[in-house]
Amino acid sequence: MFDIGFSELLVIAVVALLVLGPERLPKAARFAGLWVRKARAQWYSVKSEFEREMASDELKRSVGNPLDDLRSAVSEAGKELDDAGRNFGDALRDTQALATADADAATAVQDIPAAAPATAETPPVIASEAAPGAAPVQAGLDDFEFYTDPEPAPPAPGRSDPSPP
Repeated sequence: MFDIGFSELLVIAVVALLVLGPERLPKAARFAGLWVRKARAQWYSVKSEFEREMASDELKRSVGNPLDDLRSAVSEAGKELDDAGRNFGDALRDTQALATADADAATAVQDIPAAAPATAETPPVIASEAAPGAAPVQAGLDDFEFYTDPEPAPPAPGRSDPSPP
């Protein structure tokens, strides 16, 4: 700090002895020691206060600010909800447009005159795709396959009830 060596202290002691004399030198030395102790105590107090403040700042930085974190999380959630609402609105508009188009198509179909109903004597006519330009072939019920449910499986041997174990 001040970089005072032993020789400088010896010179200060000799000057103090000459100026103050042997009677007042011990009181002056005690008074100087008291001021040095108070200065050191004040220095250590300031140093410890500074270290506590630094530790407090470091703790605040490591923990962060929970209120700011919460605010940012809420704002992000709000943005996501806004995006979801926009997407839902777009989907709803698309669905309404499709429903309007379907209604328009249904109206157009209703404007087409109805065909003569098929009777049991005249089966529907199927155009052959194998030979373009060939005469249409009439189809009967024998030309279609129908799906039927299979019979339920019999119970396992040794079991009388069909319920699962």
